[in-house]
Amino acid sequence: MIQFLKDGGVIMIPIGVASVVGLASFFERLWALRREKVVPRAFCVELVELLRQQRWADALMHCKKRDVPIARVVEVAIEARGESRSSLRERVEEVGRREAMELERWIWVLATVASVGPLLGLLGTVSGMITTFQTVEGGGIGQMQSLAGGIGMALITTFAGLVVAIPAVVAHRFLLARVDDLTVDLEEISLGAVNLISAASHEAPEPTAAAAGGAPS
Repeated sequence: MIQFLKDGGVIMIPIGVASVVGLASFFERLWALRREKVVPRAFCVELVELLRQQRWADALMHCKKRDVPIARVVEVAIEARGESRSSLRERVEEVGRREAMELERWIWVLATVASVGPLLGLLGTVSGMITTFQTVEGGGIGQMQSLAGGIGMALITTFAGLVVAIPAVVAHRFLLARVDDLTVDLEEISLGAVNLISAASHEAPEPTAAAAGGAPS
C-alpha cells in the first residue's frame, strides 16, 4: 500500500488530505445530526403536554434547560405569546431558518471534496502522461520501467481521486437527506406549538356587559 501511494507521486498528498478532511466532516455532522441532538422525542412529548396545559413558565424553563434547536425555536414562540398567530409564525420561521442553516454547517466540505477529488486525480493523470511523453521524447521508448512509471502515476492518481470523490458524494447526499428529515420534524413540532399557543391566547371569552360594569338599564 505504501509503495502504491508512492507510485502516485506528489498529487497523492492533497488527495489524502482531502480524504481525511471529508471523513472528519462526515463523522462530525453524523454526530451532530442525531435526532436526540435536534428534536429529542421525550423532550418534545413533555413540551407539547406543558403547552396543552398552558403551563407557560414550566414550558419556557423546559426549553431553556435543553440546548437543542427545537427548544430554541419554541422558546421564541412562548416568549411572544399573546401576539397574533401570523406574528408568532414569522418569529418561529425566522429562528427555524437559522437553525436549519446550522444543521447544514460543514456539509459543504463534503461537496467540495467530491468535486475536487476527480480534479486532483485528473491533475495526476496529466502529470503522469507528461512524464511518459518526456521519456518517449528523450529516446526512452526502450526504457519500459520509465514509461510504466509515468502511466502508473496517471492511473493511480485517477483511481485515488475517484475513490475519495465517490464516497464523498454519497455521504453528502446522505447528510442532506438527514437534514431535510430533521427540518421537517422541526417545522411540524414548532408549528404545532404555535397553534397551541395561539389557540390558548385567543380562547378567553370576551368580557360580558355584566362583567364590564353591570347589565345595561
